[in-house]
Amino acid sequence: MSPVLVLYYSRNGSTKRLADAIAQGVSALDVPVIVRTVPSLNPSEDDDRSPVATVTLQELEQCSALALGSPTRFGNMAAPMKHFLDSTSSLWLKGALIDKPACVFTSSSSMHGGQESTLLSMMLPLIHHGMVVCGLPYSEPELHSTTTGGSPYGVSHVAHHDFANPQQLSDDEKALCMAQGKRLARFAKVLSQQAPSEK
Repeated sequence: MSPVLVLYYSRNGSTKRLADAIAQGVSALDVPVIVRTVPSLNPSEDDDRSPVATVTLQELEQCSALALGSPTRFGNMAAPMKHFLDSTSSLWLKGALIDKPACVFTSSSSMHGGQESTLLSMMLPLIHHGMVVCGLPYSEPELHSTTTGGSPYGVSHVAHHDFANPQQLSDDEKALCMAQGKRLARFAKVLSQQAPSEK
């Protein structure tokens, strides 16, 4: 089957940590996965980020499922992610992403930094593409116990304000990332096995 695409933007590394943990969840079910980023709108910022390949429209079109992540920016996704999504009209015109499963994830510097509204904002273009958005059910015990990140809309991370010493993922955040990756992989397996006429 085609790989699951974990696509993110990260300025200080927190969203990248979520992306890597979700990718581990996908891999745990023996589903191929690729991790990609989107370019910054300010090229000088790219020098500060880890060397992860930039996504292509072809990779997005060919993926079996999508995990989409961005830090919060005033309760919304970061501009580089929005800029990339705005460039996907050609895929929308031919319905390339219809019926593919997707999930969203985010990080913020504070507990109430707009995580849920950011997750919801990232769902909207996926719904317009006809994707099947999957969150996290409350059967995941960490959703009941977390005092850091975590949401039924998608996994999240509270990074706090110390950018020089970024907060690592909490145990609850890691567990929810694994659960989200596994759930996305399960949906990708089921949907990829259906004949096109059945979808």
